[in-house]
Amino acid sequence: MLIFKRLFIYTFLLLSQIILSQNNTSVPYEWEWSKDGIYTAGALAGSAGGLLLILDKDDLTDDELNAIVAKKDDINFLDKWAVGNSSQTASDLSDIPFYLSFAAPLALFFEDEVNDNGGLVFGLFLKSMATTGTLYGVTAGLINKSRPYVYDEGLNQFRRKSGNGQRSFFSGHAAATATSTFFVAKVYQDFNPDSPGVPYVWAGAAVLPLAVGALRIEAGQHFLTDVLIGYTIGALVGYYVPHFNKKRKASK
Repeated sequence: MLIFKRLFIYTFLLLSQIILSQNNTSVPYEWEWSKDGIYTAGALAGSAGGLLLILDKDDLTDDELNAIVAKKDDINFLDKWAVGNSSQTASDLSDIPFYLSFAAPLALFFEDEVNDNGGLVFGLFLKSMATTGTLYGVTAGLINKSRPYVYDEGLNQFRRKSGNGQRSFFSGHAAATATSTFFVAKVYQDFNPDSPGVPYVWAGAAVLPLAVGALRIEAGQHFLTDVLIGYTIGALVGYYVPHFNKKRKASK
């Protein structure tokens, strides 16, 4: 029961912060419960549904694995060089910037104006991440595409045949990281449009998910096209969710 009480308190505080932010004319964003609240709830449900699809993936049989490996020469030239990658070190390293990116929005709260409207900013961040989570979960859950390490015949057969190896498309790490970093850059710019630090924030936002993507390729978790698509989706979501929630200028 304690966890539900805490969840209720956190939700109440979040709602209160968002409501109070609506009356602050200096805040660049707005939140409409009839639209944003329902959308975010739906996106969270979509993320959960996508996770169920991923968990429900079947393992490969020996014949299916052999058939996949036999077709490795048919992989396009952009992805072929990653075939057989399986670095565990790179996989572990990729998790570091990936998880750090989720904490990146906390840096925004060093800004007094952002801190005073933390509920609204967090609501937009939740909306952004839930959107990416749904797009990734449903796509990875419905599309079977072997990860590069599946082609490494020196690896343990159990790992190569696992259903987890059939969700290479698209890179969730790259997508989630890009969503977070681009969200931070966009929000920082909207609150500080004249700040000389804006170009540097955007540079960091662009580089971090690229580093994550490169490590995921080296780890054999994804091909180049998986990373590029994940990066693009994440960047677009991270930018456009706060952009579409900007306050409309009153017509004269």
